[in-house]
Amino acid sequence: MPHQLEIRGLHLSFGGLRALVDVNLHVDTGELVAVIGPNGAGKTSLINCINGFYRPQAGTIAFEGRDITRLPPHAVAALGIARAFQNVELFRGMSVLENLTLARHLHLRYGLAHALAYYGRAQAEEAANRRFVEEILDFMELEPYRHQVVGTLAYGVQKRVEMARALCLEPRLLLLDEPMAGMTVAEKEDMARFIIDVNEERGTSIILIEHDLHVVMDLSSRVYVLNFGRVIASGPPQEVARDPRVVEAYLGSEQAGEPA
Repeated sequence: MPHQLEIRGLHLSFGGLRALVDVNLHVDTGELVAVIGPNGAGKTSLINCINGFYRPQAGTIAFEGRDITRLPPHAVAALGIARAFQNVELFRGMSVLENLTLARHLHLRYGLAHALAYYGRAQAEEAANRRFVEEILDFMELEPYRHQVVGTLAYGVQKRVEMARALCLEPRLLLLDEPMAGMTVAEKEDMARFIIDVNEERGTSIILIEHDLHVVMDLSSRVYVLNFGRVIASGPPQEVARDPRVVEAYLGSEQAGEPA
């Protein structure tokens, strides 16, 4: 059975800096795969290649059998890949509801005539989109914040809105770039629960970039470890955590055999 996402021989350079070197990675439908590594290892560069922000110099990225290596971000999103950013990229002066509603623009198919008259197809699509946004608000437990301006919300809630906005694109593959960075322990526990629910209840495949190895060990089915742009290990979380190359590059030599 073909993989939902398959990356082969990916190379990405910025001048003389090699960000990714011969990276091979795959994700199967419904899988939650983590990508870990030290700062500067190439994790975000990998995500940027998948969703079209960067164009690699060599290699291929295939999603559900289609080559997406050189597609622009909006085309990648339209195919069913969404992303939640490490740094919150919301419209901070708009409400939670407005941010989520804007994310539905990819699913509007009616033309100008229908929009001007607002009848038939336009009215039906708008109603369907509102229902979907309400579903996501409820799913991510954001109902109490629906009319609040995003910039006034606590950081942990903003990160949840960021993820909710990505879900409004109805992705089949969700890219999460350090969704728990800067969160308190309680906020991390909440976010971990939402990630599990997205994966299990909504059946969404996930690539998770995360520094907290306790989270990685608990949530992921497989782990890839990047160091200096190369995949130095991959496999089940506990197996990867014991790999001497990972211990040296990521955990520190004194913690061999123990997830940090």
